[in-house]
Formats: sequence, C-alpha cells, structure tokens
Amino acid sequence: MGLTNSSVGLNSAKEILTAKKKSPGDIVIALAGNPNVGKSTVFNALTGMNQHTGNWPGKTVSCAQGYFSHEGKNFVLVDLPGTYSLLAHSPEEEVARDFICFGKSAAIIVVCDAGCIERSMNLLLQVTEINKNVILCVNLMDEAKKKKINIDLALISKRLGIKVIATSARSNKGIEELKNALLDVTGCSYEITYGEKTEQAIFLLESETEKFKDIINPRFLALRLLSCEDPSESSLMKHISISNEEKESLALTVSDAKASVFMSGDDFEDDIVKSLIKCGEEITAGAIEYQNGQYSKRDEKIDRILTGKIFAFPAMFLLLALVFYITITFANYPSSLLSMGFTKAEEYLYGLILSTGCPVFICDFIFKGVFRVVGWIVSVMLPPMAIFFPLFTLLEDWGYLPRVAFNLDRCFKKCDSCGKQSLTMCMGFGCNAAGVVGCRIIDSERERLIAILTNAFVPCNGRFPAMITLITVFFVGFASGVSGFLSALYLALIIVAGIGATLLASKLLSKTVLKGKPSFFTLEMPSYRRPQIAKTLVRSIFDRTIFVLGRAVVVAIPAGAVIWILSNVTVGDVSVLNHISSFLDPVGRLLGMDGVILMAFILGLPANEIVIPIAIMAYTSSGALTEIGDVSLISEILTSNGWTPVTALCVIVFSLMHSPCTTTLLTVKKETGSIKWTAVAAILPTIFGVVACLLINLIASIF
Repeated sequence: MGLTNSSVGLNSAKEILTAKKKSPGDIVIALAGNPNVGKSTVFNALTGMNQHTGNWPGKTVSCAQGYFSHEGKNFVLVDLPGTYSLLAHSPEEEVARDFICFGKSAAIIVVCDAGCIERSMNLLLQVTEINKNVILCVNLMDEAKKKKINIDLALISKRLGIKVIATSARSNKGIEELKNALLDVTGCSYEITYGEKTEQAIFLLESETEKFKDIINPRFLALRLLSCEDPSESSLMKHISISNEEKESLALTVSDAKASVFMSGDDFEDDIVKSLIKCGEEITAGAIEYQNGQYSKRDEKIDRILTGKIFAFPAMFLLLALVFYITITFANYPSSLLSMGFTKAEEYLYGLILSTGCPVFICDFIFKGVFRVVGWIVSVMLPPMAIFFPLFTLLEDWGYLPRVAFNLDRCFKKCDSCGKQSLTMCMGFGCNAAGVVGCRIIDSERERLIAILTNAFVPCNGRFPAMITLITVFFVGFASGVSGFLSALYLALIIVAGIGATLLASKLLSKTVLKGKPSFFTLEMPSYRRPQIAKTLVRSIFDRTIFVLGRAVVVAIPAGAVIWILSNVTVGDVSVLNHISSFLDPVGRLLGMDGVILMAFILGLPANEIVIPIAIMAYTSSGALTEIGDVSLISEILTSNGWTPVTALCVIVFSLMHSPCTTTLLTVKKETGSIKWTAVAAILPTIFGVVACLLINLIASIF
C-alpha cells in the first residue's frame, strides 16, 4: 500500500483514482476539512500510511490516495487540500471543490477542530449541498478536553441528521468508530435557507441547471453561477460538456435572474456567506460549552514573545542559531564515522575488483571518481540533515512556523509578495527543491512564481558544510572552545543576509517582470501542541532526509564521473581541470576569488556539497577527491594557495547566492513548466552573488 500524490487540478484528482488498479467494489471516500485540523493525521490513522502531517496551515496542496478495508468492504480514501470554503478563490479550494463535485465519492468525511467547530460549519454546509452523504469527524478532542470545552455531539448530529464522530487521531482514538460510520452513511437532512432574493434567483435558474443533475448538484451549480460576474467563465463550466451556444444561453438566463432581483455577483456571494454563518450558528447554538474562558492564555503569553513587536525577530534569530548550533555540534562525529566507513569500503572494493583483472583506469574511474564523490556527499549531507530536518519538523509540529509567517508577512507585503513565502523559504533551509514544491501553498500564480524564483537565496543543507568550514577556518578559529557556538551565530547572520536578499529580489521582480499587488493573506494561528517526537524522527528521516539524499546521490554519480575525467585527462601535461581554472582565473580574481573556486562552483552544480572538495583536489593536483578530516590542514592548503579572509567571505557570499543545484532547477522546470523561468531561477541569484562579491572585493582593495 503506497501513497499517490497529484498536482493541483481536477484531472489530477481523477488520475489518483486510476493511478492504482481500483476494483469495481471499492468505495471512494473524500476527506475534506479546514487547514490545520489534523486531516492528514486522520488520513494516516485510517489508511495506516505516513503522509506528512504538520502544525501549520496550507500544507496539503495536492490530493493523496490511500486504501483500507473494514468489515469486508474496501475503501479508497482521497485526502483533499485543506480549504475554508468551496467558493474556489484559490487552487486548493478549486481542487477540493472539483473533486467533491465530480469525483463520484460515495461519502465525504469533513474533519473539524473540536476547539472551534463553528469555523468548520461553513465548509460542512457547502459540502452537504453537493453530496448529502456526509460524516462530521470532530478531531482533536484531547485538546478540547484540556481546554475544558464540552461539546454535545449528539445535539449537533440531531440537527444535521448525520453521524458525528469524536476522534483524537494522533492517539488513534475514535478511528474504529469512524470506520464503522462509513458502513452506513446517513444523508444530511439539514436544508440551508438563503436570503429571499437569492432563493428567488435560484428558483429562476434551477430549471436550467437541472439539465446537469447527472453531473453536478443543480442547486450548487446555480449558486456558483449567480456569484460569478461572468458565468461562462466559471471554472465549474470547464467540466460540463456543453456547446458555446448553450453556454451563452445559460449565461443569459443567469443575467436575467440577477436582473430580476437586482443583485450582482458580489451581492449573491455576500448573501451566501452570511447565510452559511447564520446556519452554522444555529447548528452549534447550545451545543458547545467553554468551562474555562482562560484556556488560550498560555498561547497568548508565548505569542507575546514570539510574535511581539520587540522580541519576535530576536527570538527568530536565536532559535535559528540554536538549530544550527545543535546541527553543527552533533553532525561532526557521525560524518567522520561515515567518511571512514566509505574509505574502508572503497579500499576493499577497489582491491576486490582489481584482483579480477579489471584495468586500473576503470577501477580508478569507478571508485576514485564516482564512488568517492557519492561517499563524500552521503557522509557530509546525511548527519546534518538527520539532525536539521527533525529539529525543523519539531518546530513545525509545535506550531512555530505560522508565527514565522506572521512575523515576516509585513516584510513580504512591502515587497508586493505573499506572507506564505516565508514558509516556503523555511522549507528551503533543508532543501531548495522541497521549498520550490512547497510554493504550491501560495494561491496567486504571480506570487507563487516570485517565491519559486527566490527560494535559492536561502542556503540549503548542502551549502552549510562549506560555509561552516570557512567560518571556522577564517573567522572563528578551530582551537576555540566556543567555536561551534560562534560558527552557529555567524551562520545565522549569513541566513539573515539571505533573507534580506530574498526580500530585495522579490521586490525587484514585483516591480519589473512580475508586477502586481500582494494578495490578501489569511493566516490561522494554530494552538501550540506538544510534538510527537517518535513520529517526527521517523517521518523526517524517511520522508525528508532519505528522499533528499537519494536525489543528491542520483545527480552526484554523473558529477563524479565528469570530475574524474576532467582531472585525469591532460592536455600538454596539464589536466583539463587546471586548463578550465586558468581560463576562469581573471573573472575569479575580479570577484575576490580565483579560477579554481569558480570552476568548483560550476562542477558543483549537481551537488553543492562537493564545491570545497573539488577546489582542494585542484589545489593538491590529486586527481580525485581527497578526504581531509583535519580542519587545520584544510586551512594550510587554502592559505598556501592565496586565500585570505576576504577570499573566504566572497566564497561564503557566493555560496549563499548562486545558481541552485541541478535537482532544484529540475524541480523549478516541473513546477513552472517553463525553461525561461528555470533559467531565471538560475541566473537571478547568480547576479546577486556576482554584484555582492564585486562590492566586497572593491571595498577590500580600497581599505
């Protein structure tokens, strides 16, 4: 049993149901809900799968499919993107709405937060207008109990005429009851009544929409057409096969219905929203009791520090520095062990293959070229990622990431971009490719593109080792007892510079090629929750660390082959590698570096982890990457080849701002579908890096 993901869109949702062989007896169930109500946790509990869950809104940006059996029946569960409404103003809302309308699901489970059921009534009522077979899953009951919130689920069930199941999905409570409810789903008996004019317009239009009753609920279609200024352009109509003449006739009928009651599309939408809120209040009235009116005081006290005007940004900086300090301190030893293991494995395999009569140059190519590069990347990347990703995920589960978005929202708004970009930027710390994919949570296509193009301005996990090494050698000193702490602080300052560059680049893009005003950004602050440490470790290692490492290894294999060939093929007794570095040297000197460093950045495009090793290989003329565990020896090699603190600073800055790795660029191409924007994603940070290095070198030459 596996997890199938789709990209945003109805066709993708349909593809989910055919991605695996689906027997005719399978029962399709849709899982809907607001963001951050534990919907994906319910999905995991029902299917036994491990879809990524997180304590921040907007995480699920595509549909996912899982399977489970109960009492002899087979169910196909489709996890829809989190949405507050089916009025479809964003890609997530459109995916959820389209699947509910056209996905042929036998029933729909609507998940809500027990701490704020009223908020979910809007979505629930809209769902019941499309499909009456609904189950309300009231999740996070454990948190509601801690807050002393009493809920009369039986009363809500009676008023709606549907089954209401209480769950605490994180601890698997109520999941069996939810499965049992699916065996006999009752149709919702509650009828929504809108304003008099809206009801009159629906009556006038339903005779036309009734033609499509086999495709979509006529009443819901009438509501959506009435709330559109141009009914023929409604996104729902693309799923209904009618001629242009029929579309024009339908649009004319809609216009006549609006004119007869003197209301515009906005008037209808306002009335729909007001009516849904009123109905939601009627359903929950007297069913919810708050015994402790102070239940949110703890969160408010924490938020005074983490989101307050005075302490918000210092707290962000210190938390960032702490994460880096833990990563740097605890990654060194396992990295050394892995490096030793790969070295011994290389020696053993090299001797074994050589003993079979394999030519020496082939053994060198395989083991000193490809195998050594792969070994270096694994030993350098794996330990930091295995530490960084769990720490990042713990902050996510705790509920801190939405606070980061809240703090940075004003900054991004001033740059005419979206506050959600801060969330995707945080994802980029682990892997820029993951950050690019995460940009799907941004509704506006323009703002999503800005976020994609600027994601590489924050360094990924692969760029940290080189930065840390150079900080230690040239600015902190490896003999200092507090070198790890100082390195973390310096690295945090570099990250702040990267965030500043992200904001500047976003501003430039929004004022030039991607002009526009920032869209409205509604952010829900989740409650602080105790992270599930065991699940966090498993999920972050397998879902993130291994996934990212696997992609890095794939691109490292051809990189290792190319590097070995360039360093071992000679022209005039000089390796091709040295010829390239000599050619690039004038440009490198202009940027405060040298040709070897520029060549290392170019050859390190598949994986940023090997930039410094390539430079050391060129300086030592070793013909292969060489493991140098002694930081003082690295210092000796670099300084003997003309490196100064200015050189190190330029390399650090260029590491921060240059083209993202091959994996990220391929991800940009997949997300944008454009070679042009992929090229911009590569060129934009490089231009920033070049300008910054020119300025640093110019200032250094003056003083």
